[in-house]
Amino acid sequence: MRISHKRKVQLKLQKQTPVFAELATKAAPKKVAKAETVKAAPVAKTEEAKKVVKAAAAPAKAASAVALTPKQRQVLDIVVKNAEGLNPKGIGLEAGQEDAKAASWATGALKKLTEEGLVERIQLAGNKVLYKAI
Repeated sequence: MRISHKRKVQLKLQKQTPVFAELATKAAPKKVAKAETVKAAPVAKTEEAKKVVKAAAAPAKAASAVALTPKQRQVLDIVVKNAEGLNPKGIGLEAGQEDAKAASWATGALKKLTEEGLVERIQLAGNKVLYKAI
């Protein structure tokens, strides 16, 4: 079997896989939890609940910051230093990478940081991109 034929067959199988997954999820009925009716609570209790929710959200952000690799932390520090934004090549060069490898070195860490919501990706004209700290 030629490699090109094998690749085509594998691509066709990959395209069909989501269809089978959708059928499997449609076949199994989902259980829906009934919403409980809640009586109106005093204003003081709702304010306390909001404070508790905010306090719970803060450790979640700290946990995501702890989960960063040293490379991701280094990239994040560079982006935070430059408030006007930097492109991946500029970030890599500032980190001490070679000119040819700078952009690709920073791209992986930048993808993770944008997924975590720590860095904002700004698309400029064409294929130019800037990254800014949020």
